[in-house]
Amino acid sequence: MTAPINWRQLAPFLALMILVALNLRPALSSMAPMLVRIQQDIGLSAMAIGALTTLPVLCLGIFAPLAPWLIQRVGAERTLSLALLLLGCALVLRANNQPFLLYTGTLLVGAAIGIAGTLLPALVKRELPQGADIVTGVYTMALCLGGSLGAGLSIPLANALGSWQLGLGSWALLAFLALVAWRLRMPHPRPTRPTTTTPAMPKVRLLRNPLAWQVTGYMGSQSALAYIVFGWLPVLLQRRGLGEAEAGWLLAASVMGQLITALAAPWLARLGRDQRPTILLLLSCTAAGIVILLQAPLAWRWPGVILLGLGQGGSFSMALTLIVLRSANSRLAGKLSGMAQGIGYSLAATGPLLVGILLEYSTGLDTLTGVLLAFVAAAMACSLLAGRQRQLDLDEQGRLITVHR
Repeated sequence: MTAPINWRQLAPFLALMILVALNLRPALSSMAPMLVRIQQDIGLSAMAIGALTTLPVLCLGIFAPLAPWLIQRVGAERTLSLALLLLGCALVLRANNQPFLLYTGTLLVGAAIGIAGTLLPALVKRELPQGADIVTGVYTMALCLGGSLGAGLSIPLANALGSWQLGLGSWALLAFLALVAWRLRMPHPRPTRPTTTTPAMPKVRLLRNPLAWQVTGYMGSQSALAYIVFGWLPVLLQRRGLGEAEAGWLLAASVMGQLITALAAPWLARLGRDQRPTILLLLSCTAAGIVILLQAPLAWRWPGVILLGLGQGGSFSMALTLIVLRSANSRLAGKLSGMAQGIGYSLAATGPLLVGILLEYSTGLDTLTGVLLAFVAAAMACSLLAGRQRQLDLDEQGRLITVHR
């Protein structure tokens, strides 16, 4: 019989998870509403501005596999501290109108978030193996809240502080706050070194496993949609005739809508035999929101952003939930998280880049709508396989197997 979960004992850990998660989206969403302002101030082309949205997503994928490697050498807690320190310094560096420093800071922001975001599912699986899917929903809700704050407060902060540089750089304070809290409240033990009598753990080769690729494909395709929205939705809405501030608030409203399904989706997924119906429903909401925002009359923009937010919040929450549900233990969760987010985010980076290229050549909204719906279709196809009740485990010889649950 499964032991009951002691939520009171885990409350400090959950509070720290929420504080850390709040930092992993403002660095991305706060940039989007000010892209036009940055472009006018520095004189960058649409392609160069597109790189500001693509570069951090690409770095999420490139640096995500570093997380398991760092955990083995310095420990999970110390790795997260290093990621938060890097994030805070990168945000300060990015707040600059010198293109080299702007792009360098943007690159390091993606690196820090890639490492931290890959680490957290494994930490959740380690601390709470029986309720990891529910805690992942809480963690994802905090991610969405951070993204909403970044999008909604971006323009007001820049106006209040007098420049877009100070507006972007102010988010470093939240990162340093999370770093201090994590260092003070979470033990930072050094990783144990294996002795000569300890048998070596067999290598886990996820790249040969179909289930791991199915989870990775779903993570990548839905993430491409998420980062297109983070990076380009305000610009697309401005092309439809909306003002800078309203476009930013619409993005914030969409991200705020994600809070509901980010928390509710894992609970809803528990009601069925597997996660496929829940994921397909959420992706259908995403598709409807895209069509309404880019094709329907502007009078429908608020229902459109709410539908988009409900769909994307739950879709991302289910992507992280699949990582923990498809892993039998924290070690496999860390490995699968590294693969799904590493390869998945690398694939997702093609989304913002493609939209930037299409905008460079003055592509119409009809084509852009078709591109976004193609990513929705890809996510649906992957979810039909990844959403089945399967789990990665190790047999008695330490070989990777897929178990039917």
